[in-house]
Amino acid sequence: MITKEIIKSEIDRIQDQYLEMLYRIIKAFEDMPVSKQDNNEIKPDENINIGKNDWIAFVENTYGCLSDDPIERGEQGEFEIREVID
Repeated sequence: MITKEIIKSEIDRIQDQYLEMLYRIIKAFEDMPVSKQDNNEIKPDENINIGKNDWIAFVENTYGCLSDDPIERGEQGEFEIREVID
């Protein structure tokens, strides 16, 4: 089970440049209404209408956050041929 303490310890490892983005994500959950479900877990209310402008602003602020360090797939490489195991 994830606890607040585990999350807090992970936050300490986040690079400073991502703190504002993380803060906005946390605030989005804080303002989200919740409702009880049959299995007694609290889940976000499915009838929430999240503001379109808020979502667009979030995407615009986070899109391309890794553009200075893009993810690249390296060459496949070749595997050595070994003996067949019977």
